[in-house]
Amino acid sequence: GRDYDMVHYGHSNQLRQAKAMGDYLIVGVHTDEEISKHKGPPVFTQAERYKMVRAIKWVDEIVEGAPYVTTLDTLDKYNSDFCVHGDDITLTVDGKDTYAEVKREGRYRECRRTQGVSTTDLVGRMLLMTKTHHSNIDNSDYQQHTDNFGKGPKGHSPWTGVSQFLQTSQKIIQFASGKEAQPGDTIIYVAGAFDLFHIGHVDFLETVYKQAERPYVIVGLHFDQEVNRYKGKNYPIMNIHERTLSVLACRYVSEVVIGAPYAVGKDLLDHFKVDLVCHGKTEVFPDRDTADPYAEPKKRGIFRTVDSGNGLTTDDIVQRIIKNRLLFEARNQKKEAKEIAVYEAMKSQAEGEQAGDSAQAAQ
Repeated sequence: GRDYDMVHYGHSNQLRQAKAMGDYLIVGVHTDEEISKHKGPPVFTQAERYKMVRAIKWVDEIVEGAPYVTTLDTLDKYNSDFCVHGDDITLTVDGKDTYAEVKREGRYRECRRTQGVSTTDLVGRMLLMTKTHHSNIDNSDYQQHTDNFGKGPKGHSPWTGVSQFLQTSQKIIQFASGKEAQPGDTIIYVAGAFDLFHIGHVDFLETVYKQAERPYVIVGLHFDQEVNRYKGKNYPIMNIHERTLSVLACRYVSEVVIGAPYAVGKDLLDHFKVDLVCHGKTEVFPDRDTADPYAEPKKRGIFRTVDSGNGLTTDDIVQRIIKNRLLFEARNQKKEAKEIAVYEAMKSQAEGEQAGDSAQAAQ
């Protein structure tokens, strides 16, 4: 049972490990109410979170509204032999280990946390992102906040060095399906940043997947530099390696091109024997030479615009998270006491002696 608010490749990797320990993986996902009680309001609604977890290819079944504490009763109810959790401890509101009971009965297994990513870290990257670009947020209090949040004791971000994600061929192999396209498959190609892989992406890929009887979906991921060229700001928030794993974890995806050319040209279409190229309702940015990146598939008559009915973008998510920033801070405060102590100290400096007391308390 997890809240799976902002599902990232770290969670997917936990689920992959869990699935490898058994035959059938059931994932309990908590309601908004449960999460609010224990952690503060989630960024995504329970409907979004259920859908997101269902889209991860190692998941066989989800339990909606799973209890926060996994009991033996819960395991028995779903005929589960054991439950799996990351090797970070989870405590209830009153400070008890939520897994004490199942551990006693020997029905608890552990999987390793993925180095390089956590929700806290991603939120940090987003808050840093708006440090110099307000996009549409213009008040000085917000600016003050991000300035404080974005600097560590030596003047650079507390998150530098947090995200040490090292890609290896082994990791890619573990995430990849390894299935080749079969005769009779419709090979569908889509391209983009797929940054902070989210429910908007899932809905889009599911729609693409449904364009054919036997779809083989190839996702072309643009390199970081390319994404930054057309998205600006500090995008992408996740680097190419992180984005590769995030997309590979999705059950609608068969293959990923790591660092796809921006223009979908002859070579790519011929090499993969592409039958159909899809793009969502979002804006298509022109290529460096102002050309339409989809000119070739359009010329071949294999280009299709699909509407997933979900207009959610990575930008929207960053906005949602910033809106929730104070709640996140409260959440991060518990998790990242040290970083916050620094943040508090800087805030109190700015606010004069009256705040001095709270800085002491923060220590």
